[in-house]
Amino acid sequence: MNIKRAKIEIKNAIEAYLQKDDFGEYTIPAIRQRPILLMGPPGIGKTQIMEQIARECEISLVAYTITHHTRQSAVGLPFIKKRMYGGREYSVTEYTMSEIIASVYEKIESTGIEEGILFIDEINCVSETLAPAMLQFLQCKTFGNQQVPKGWIIVAAGNPPEYNKSVRDFDIVTLDRIRKIDVEENYGVWKEYAYQAEIHLAILAYLEIRREYFYRIETTVDGKAFATARGWEDLSEYLKAGESLGKKADRESIYQYIQHQKIAKDFANYLKLYEKYKKDYGLEKIVEGRYSKETLEQLKYAPFDERLSVASLLAGRLGTFFRECFVTEQYVSLLYKYLLKYKETLKFDEVRKEAQEEYDRLRRAEQLTKMDDGIWNRTVCTLERYGQMLHRERLTGTEGFACVKEAFEREDSLREGTAEKTLQALEHVFDFLEDAFGDSQEMVAFVTELNTNGYSIRFLKENDCGRYYRYNKGLLFDERHEEILGELDEVEEELNRVLK
Repeated sequence: MNIKRAKIEIKNAIEAYLQKDDFGEYTIPAIRQRPILLMGPPGIGKTQIMEQIARECEISLVAYTITHHTRQSAVGLPFIKKRMYGGREYSVTEYTMSEIIASVYEKIESTGIEEGILFIDEINCVSETLAPAMLQFLQCKTFGNQQVPKGWIIVAAGNPPEYNKSVRDFDIVTLDRIRKIDVEENYGVWKEYAYQAEIHLAILAYLEIRREYFYRIETTVDGKAFATARGWEDLSEYLKAGESLGKKADRESIYQYIQHQKIAKDFANYLKLYEKYKKDYGLEKIVEGRYSKETLEQLKYAPFDERLSVASLLAGRLGTFFRECFVTEQYVSLLYKYLLKYKETLKFDEVRKEAQEEYDRLRRAEQLTKMDDGIWNRTVCTLERYGQMLHRERLTGTEGFACVKEAFEREDSLREGTAEKTLQALEHVFDFLEDAFGDSQEMVAFVTELNTNGYSIRFLKENDCGRYYRYNKGLLFDERHEEILGELDEVEEELNRVLK
């Protein structure tokens, strides 16, 4: 299954494991809470989905790559302890607390959250000395003498043997005590994530026309050659940092992330084309509704790859508008929530303090994404500004609320303005693409991009764009048409088998 479906399976399992009965006990006892084992190629996002699940379930996450550990750090150090058995004293070997188990307790202490996920990566690549401890960990949920605390779910990940020579096979006894989920790479699923992660537009546009290069692992005469989702994401961060510094990436620097000579060279060449397309077609002018007849003619007679790239780049550029719209909407909604409390109590300092404390709690519990943190920080800063305004004007009670309400209306106007600007940009891009391509494959590709981006889907649900719905309806019809044809082919094959 793909990583998106795997995330759903893991989240469902965790919710089931953490369900409690009327007496406050876990419905599924700890001994029956099978550890989850994710098996799949490296760099497809196994760690990222664990972070997402922890935030969505509002629990903690402790993650370890087990290959970095020795037996001593994982199991603990042995020491001799005197014990009495049958009236006689014996020397018994016990172990200090495992570093991994200790980190779970430290996480509980720092976040105040009693439940969580203990994620162990590369579990089937441990050293020979540590392998028995890992089997014990999966079977009994213990490291040395210490057990994983109640309320903590074990999730492990490993790579199939074709990707790592040092992997160890699990025996049937172990496999019969775990939930094994096989995961495979999937470009479509990754692209949904890519918009959320703000992957560089050049990478998104390139992979749209070179999907076969999204994930590739090959064995060559020079060794392993590979391109992974992790590599593309890390390269994206490098490209964005380089742009802010005024530096360009070349084939050599790209190869440090995409360790496949052919793909690295191909993307390096595309990166030059990307800069050329931005300059030649003036993407910013298009979203503003300003483009020339010459630009249209140039695009009409351009090669198909170039036309598809421009459509993809425009969709990517609109993605920044959709994201800004979403962030502004979330910020205004959160601010409105606290102003409602202010309206009820007319005690602004208490409301501002409550918001600050909630923000601090969420940060301490590590429940905020980078975007969430920005929204909360902006909200708290705005409330602080309102408080300073009330103090400066010496306003309290209903007069103070009226003043804050007026200030909030300006924020709400900003939200409406952002939505209007986004809708205008979308209409301008539709104008351009219709003039350039009409109802074509390029338009299908553009609408498909809009349907991939979670921010655009949310925006289009709340804001009416007639042309999007018209083209999207046609796209869905085509997909259904192909589905029906596929079903008819299957029926025909089945009939042929019967007739034989």
